[in-house]
Amino acid sequence: MEIWDPHLLSKNYCDVMATWGNVHEIKMNAMMETSELPAVFDGVKLAAVAAVLYVIVRCLNLKSPTAPPDLYFQDSGLSRFLLKSCPLLTKEYIPPLIWGKSGHIQTALYGKMGRVRSPHPYGHRKFITMSDGATSTFDLFEPLAEHCVGDDITMVICPGIANHSEKQYIRTFVDYAQKNGYRCAVLNHLGALPNIELTSPRMFTYGCTWEFGAMVNYIKKTYPLTQLVVVGFSLGGNIVCKYLGETQANQEKVLCCVSVCQGYSALRLEGSEPFQHWNGGSLASFTRRWSGEGPSAAAGATQEFMLRTKKQVPTALP
Repeated sequence: MEIWDPHLLSKNYCDVMATWGNVHEIKMNAMMETSELPAVFDGVKLAAVAAVLYVIVRCLNLKSPTAPPDLYFQDSGLSRFLLKSCPLLTKEYIPPLIWGKSGHIQTALYGKMGRVRSPHPYGHRKFITMSDGATSTFDLFEPLAEHCVGDDITMVICPGIANHSEKQYIRTFVDYAQKNGYRCAVLNHLGALPNIELTSPRMFTYGCTWEFGAMVNYIKKTYPLTQLVVVGFSLGGNIVCKYLGETQANQEKVLCCVSVCQGYSALRLEGSEPFQHWNGGSLASFTRRWSGEGPSAAAGATQEFMLRTKKQVPTALP
């Protein structure tokens, strides 16, 4: 028969209760810690989401207000006519939602995706042999509709650097012009087309207007009744402005000149050494005369983009 010591039983009971209490406290602490951790994680997630949203808003310029474009022009009859004919110039520009306010995003998307559903106008390729043996080419696109005023108008187009008529932005522009009754002649810069070999030891240069002038002369001779709208993109804007300023004869039959995203302001660079070297040191302001009335409003509205040279660029040929 076993005899239990009451004091020993009391001591064991106390030890068991203390152990159970410690275990209960550990469990409670663990529960409290686990209940606090999700709150910490939620705070980190919210901060990360807020940081991402802030970066998106700043990168996409979503807070930039929309506004009409800033217009700089000389108050003249031509300027007032253009503003009246193109009310879009004075309207507020509302870009596409989300990505439309960021030029960086647009550039990245265009670089990866290109233009979507770009048109494919069909034209005829013309070849002109230059005096130095170079083979200049341009593509000719006939109008697909009658012009709104019924006139025969040809757009002579000079693309950007190393570009040609097969570039998507040129195809899109030509397609729109054709559908509005314009004939289009697009210069292919010398050496830009991958399937056209060079037949002389030179390619296109920044200041040489020979190929563009040959194309314009072909159009004038082939379509003696046509009137010209001269269009240049980027590098092409520099070339067409220089071409019109070289001689008064180059301005015959020209209704107007449009320089799109020209690389610099000719007037601001006047007198600078690099520009004088490029231009042969013979810069002067461009002027245009209509019906004996002196410098016309057309010259006043476009002289910011025009330049004149007394002779061809001496460094055009390497």
